[in-house]
Amino acid sequence: MDNICQGNKLEEQCHNLFMHSWSTDEKYLKKFPQEYERWWLLQLIGYGLDGEKLDIKILKKHREEIKDEILNPRVKNYLQRFVVKR
Repeated sequence: MDNICQGNKLEEQCHNLFMHSWSTDEKYLKKFPQEYERWWLLQLIGYGLDGEKLDIKILKKHREEIKDEILNPRVKNYLQRFVVKR
């Protein structure tokens, strides 16, 4: 993606092209703050943080709900150990 997307206009177009949540109506989902928060947390964990940081409070809040939805076993193991220790 870095080789293809150069310059502000192209970066924006590539972001739209490679966007992770293409099938989710975020505007509708935002009407349900808890579900949106949980969904967004899973997006960050599953597809990369892209410069954002995980909020430990939100992670702890949704830990039990999302633990089975994290597909990468290494990430799942790390987050379970990290969140339990804090």
